Amino acid sequence: MEDLRHLALPGTTLALRVTPRAARNAVTLKDGQLRVTVTTVPEDGKANAVVVQLLAKALGIPKSRLTLIRGATSRDKLFRIEP
Repeated sequence: MEDLRHLALPGTTLALRVTPRAARNAVTLKDGQLRVTVTTVPEDGKANAVVVQLLAKALGIPKSRLTLIRGATSRDKLFRIEP
């Protein structure tokens, strides 16, 4: 998993692409595009919960500092880092 601590500034918004039902859980930053792959199925917010957990770990912040702004049912999501 990539270390994304340099992105963990309060007020920052992070656009990312999620791939559910992947072979493994991972957070990658390639060519400026943030991608999260999760093994979980996208039902009842289960995949979103895993995305928040992985993203928080990669950023080195608590899960409570991440707010999903847009994309609860989409593969393209927008998160804000709270202070």
